Amino acid sequence: MTKQTILLYKNYMKRKLTLLLTCLLASISLTIAQTSKKVTGVVFSEEDNQPVIGASVVIKGTSIGTTTDLDGKFVISNVPSSSRTW
Repeated sequence: MTKQTILLYKNYMKRKLTLLLTCLLASISLTIAQTSKKVTGVVFSEEDNQPVIGASVVIKGTSIGTTTDLDGKFVISNVPSSSRTW
């Protein structure tokens, strides 16, 4: 092989590697961006500090929600990562 052929091959491999790494990073970024969260909590009454049974808990700006159980606890799965949780 000539020096020119070797240089062309090296440049070709560098481009392939750069493209591969770019695709890999893009796919990882998309995967992370689309992960969903799980929100848990307990709802207490302000008046007597007792758990609230059957309270509706909804993620603001969505139709995602649930109701509390007998202990006032709730779990909301598949919350979009773009939703804020406090």
